[in-house]
Amino acid sequence: NAAGGINGEQIKLVIGDDVSDPKQGVSVANKFAADGVKVVIGHFNSGVSIPASEVYAENGILEISPAATNPVFTDRGLWNTFRTCGRDDQQGDVAGKYIVDNYKDAKVAVIHDKTPYGQGLADLTKAAMNAGGVTEVMYEGINAGDKDFSALIAKMKEAGVSLVYYGGLHTEAGLIIRQMADQGVTAELMSGDGIVSNELASIAGDAVEGTLNTFPPDPRLKPEATKLVEEFRASGFEPEAYTMYAYAAMQVLTDAAKAAGSNDTMAIAEALKAKGPFKTVLGELSFDAKGDVTRPDYVMYEWKKGDDGKFTYVQK
Repeated sequence: NAAGGINGEQIKLVIGDDVSDPKQGVSVANKFAADGVKVVIGHFNSGVSIPASEVYAENGILEISPAATNPVFTDRGLWNTFRTCGRDDQQGDVAGKYIVDNYKDAKVAVIHDKTPYGQGLADLTKAAMNAGGVTEVMYEGINAGDKDFSALIAKMKEAGVSLVYYGGLHTEAGLIIRQMADQGVTAELMSGDGIVSNELASIAGDAVEGTLNTFPPDPRLKPEATKLVEEFRASGFEPEAYTMYAYAAMQVLTDAAKAAGSNDTMAIAEALKAKGPFKTVLGELSFDAKGDVTRPDYVMYEWKKGDDGKFTYVQK
């Protein structure tokens, strides 16, 4: 807005909280449509983004998600779905191959939270792992919001599990890690981008050490992001996880609208696919015909204690 907005039009911020629930996400989407919203940067969860995007498509609203990684989000051929992050078929492939290369003889449990994101990522990782010759000894689903995993951990003990692959978010992952340690299970836990939050360490405690997860190379370390990261930290906010991906969504939206010479959302959508690459805090981004970034990348991280005594994720 300080630079003149988008093609001279000031941006008005409207915030909706979908509480990670698909039904609430659709309610938020309908309210946005009624309020005349043109562009949504969100949602966080694939299970919310997928149904909400249909409401947006019908109402001429462009959606750029910084974090929805389920392939279905962009695979349906809707005109309005874009993401600045990668996809779970790419992330699952990296995780599955890592297990094959480093845990060939491990007894692996595959656990998921039954959501489109969690189960989707777990199944894609399992497929890549199986293709490399590693077969899981356990495959179980939990419910998002569960607090007590003693029965699940008892099954892990019985199966002699030495590696747990978990598809889901940091809230349940932290509890599983902590309760495994409490019950004497020394298995390592590996997960995806859903656990990339420093809150994981707050939930899991010291047992978080050695936990593994896939995530793109840390955007906070990119030279393009240095100034912005300093500004965030000066304001008392740590731009972890998908913060920079949301910021990049705003950048590509602005530049695509300028390239289109229009604030019409369909014109912006066409420009996003045809006019890249766009300069962002993540580096240069281009989009394919589906709305996926053409340069996704995932690497492995390990949770370690930093010099400040706090645990966080560090690229291996």
